[in-house]
Amino acid sequence: MDYEKLESVMRELALIAGDRIMEIYGSDDFDVKSKSDDSPVTAADEAADAIISAGLRAAFPDVLLVTEEQAASHSQRADTFLIVDPLDGTKEFIHRRGDFTVNIAYVESGVPTRGVVYAPAKARMFYTLADGRAVEEHGPFDKAQAGDRAPIRVSQADNDALLVVASKSHRDEATDDYISKYDVKDMRSAGSSLKFCLVATGEADIYPRVGRTMEWDTAAGHAVLHGAGGKVVRFDSHQPLIYGKDGYANPFFIAHAPSVELKEA
Repeated sequence: MDYEKLESVMRELALIAGDRIMEIYGSDDFDVKSKSDDSPVTAADEAADAIISAGLRAAFPDVLLVTEEQAASHSQRADTFLIVDPLDGTKEFIHRRGDFTVNIAYVESGVPTRGVVYAPAKARMFYTLADGRAVEEHGPFDKAQAGDRAPIRVSQADNDALLVVASKSHRDEATDDYISKYDVKDMRSAGSSLKFCLVATGEADIYPRVGRTMEWDTAAGHAVLHGAGGKVVRFDSHQPLIYGKDGYANPFFIAHAPSVELKEA
């Protein structure tokens, strides 16, 4: 893989897709449909998917592309693949809460090694450089050329005063029960894959997810966190979360700074 090209293409496609999403977000009304699993989908999901899929297939025609919005891709398998959630946090989008992201990732041998997470409503963009290190680019964003980029790194956590981030739309009693095992200084809620990025920047120490997710929901955020020195492990065994699983469904997991002393489930 040409990682320099991958960095450039993923970044540009995320920005172009983000612009289209924001056009629809700013409209007076937009249609909301239900998919076969009853999850919502909007014109923004579909428009962003079309932009990103066309761009990735043109740039990397020999790499398998898996995308949430194209069910036919969900039955395909490869050791190396691109995986996309064109609009992660559709519920946040529908309710105009801003916590939605464009997610594009590259997986090698089960590990998301490169990725971009762009939150257009919040003007925050996180991605991996060609060498795998994670950065946050500060806007305004120029599609043709990267602007000011700051390296990001996970926290050195204080286990007596942890900063926890949890899902905004999928918070439940099981999550709260697990969080209660820790000494928590502050807890915040966030939508979509932004939670991974908050751990990556040190704005949070740990993000436990006790609930259903798919690999396209997590791969880009996982890649950014990995590039910032963080880890994503299975909730049940604390073994690394791997990708390319049957059906692309994830088990429960914990994203964290390595300095966090993990508790048993």
